[in-house]
Amino acid sequence: MRSLFLLSLVSMALVPFEAHAAGNPNKGEKVFARCQVCHSVDPAKKSSVGPNLAGVVGRKAASTVFNYSPAMKAAGFAWTTEKLDAFLARPAALVKGNRMAFGGMPNAQDRADLIAYLSTKK
Repeated sequence: MRSLFLLSLVSMALVPFEAHAAGNPNKGEKVFARCQVCHSVDPAKKSSVGPNLAGVVGRKAASTVFNYSPAMKAAGFAWTTEKLDAFLARPAALVKGNRMAFGGMPNAQDRADLIAYLSTKK
């Protein structure tokens, strides 16, 4: 009986994650409009204020042509969906000392949608 209760708790805990984990790339394109001031997803465009995000999902952090902060160069991870989600939520918390002038995106569904959109941009 106790294990059934624990299993129910675990199942309920996973539901919100699964609900926001499934991002909608069409909605994510609209979310990306906030990012376009500094970033592009067009592989033919050079980086500007921020690095080009074409192909960012799965790419090693600070691995494109851009003037990254020493903190980002030392990050040593790949941009998995989990890392992107954490970074988009609070960039300064994931990579202390990064130069991105963005406080974070508190809405988990917006982040999931944006990551789904970025996943389509190779």
